[in-house]
Amino acid sequence: MVLGLLQGCFLFAQDSAYNKLLPMHQETDAGKVYGIFKSTRVINAQSVEMLHKGSLDLRIMHRFGYVNEGLKQLFGLDEASMRLGFDYGVSDNFTVGIGRSTFRKELDGFVKWRLMQQSTGEKPKLISLVIVAGSTVWTEKSFVTPAPSFADRVSYYVQLLAGRKFNDKFSAQLSPVFVHSNSVFNGESKNIFAPGLGVRYKISKRMALTLDYHDVLSGLSNISHNPLSVGIDIGTGGHVFQLHFSNANGMNERAFLYETYGKFLHGDIRFGFNLSRIFHPGKR
Repeated sequence: MVLGLLQGCFLFAQDSAYNKLLPMHQETDAGKVYGIFKSTRVINAQSVEMLHKGSLDLRIMHRFGYVNEGLKQLFGLDEASMRLGFDYGVSDNFTVGIGRSTFRKELDGFVKWRLMQQSTGEKPKLISLVIVAGSTVWTEKSFVTPAPSFADRVSYYVQLLAGRKFNDKFSAQLSPVFVHSNSVFNGESKNIFAPGLGVRYKISKRMALTLDYHDVLSGLSNISHNPLSVGIDIGTGGHVFQLHFSNANGMNERAFLYETYGKFLHGDIRFGFNLSRIFHPGKR
């Protein structure tokens, strides 16, 4: 339904420390396929890419206000929320991560396990298959009576990612996710299911188009909407910048699936960015 909304996004990559995280070549290590996506996240959602063993990813995510608020709010730049996260590659196929968001003063954590990696050869594997499971807890002060307990503030999610690099230019993944919240804010269902789509189209060696979308099938309130994001990725050495436009303010699965209040196609669009810096602790 939003498949035709692919927007321009630039991807600059250098042979550097970040390429050790996600190799640019397609076939290495017995025909395994890498570089389905450049980063471990498409924009908001997780991608099928993994950190290498021993790699630490410091990730800073920012979301500003609506661009259509105009000059009075400096096109949304007067308002900002952020998430600071640390992801670590326990092995090439297993990653753990934690984060803290200013939105709802939310803490989150996740584990990410690659079940299968796309490969070529005598026994090719057509897709990469990854499962992600995580939990969030919001800690901001509540003014309702009685005050919510710790258990009321907790949510859980599980997600299956199935991605494929079809050729040197085009990659895509399906990313259905199930979220359970012990309590909700606006009368939503405590359980929601959302099929997701991530797309990357490489238009040159250093440029690509990307899109990140989830469709919550049922259970949202009338003021919540499906999250849609398009963006620009810029790789500079050990950093990756993701500049994008999105209707979502939240930066974890509970937040951007339950609490996306703007309509992208009606102009309720936020500018934002993700900054990823890869470290290799213990290595010179």
